[in-house]
Amino acid sequence: MHIRLTIDGRRVEATLNDSAAARDLATLLPLTLETEDFHQTERIAYPPRKLDTSGAPDAATSKAGDLASYAPWGNLALFYRDGQHSPGLAILGRLTNSGDTERLATTDRITIEALS
Repeated sequence: MHIRLTIDGRRVEATLNDSAAARDLATLLPLTLETEDFHQTERIAYPPRKLDTSGAPDAATSKAGDLASYAPWGNLALFYRDGQHSPGLAILGRLTNSGDTERLATTDRITIEALS
């Protein structure tokens, strides 16, 4: 599924994978979420409810441009730098253009919507 993120007024495209958690996120769209920085690596935001991460691998290693869910906290994570191997992290998708990842470092709000 193709989605669009609006970051500081700029539209950025991404693709969700075919995981249960990504499909669950799609049911919540459109979303506008407040973000905060986490470890100078990712922006995190809290959707209205935790996503269904059943069937997801036990852990994942994030890369800059990944959109993920961290199951223990129920937050979304948008990585602008490569992350560490993390138990409970489920990768949901990825920004289409890796050049857009640095925009994530400073944004306080993000809108995510489905593309038809």
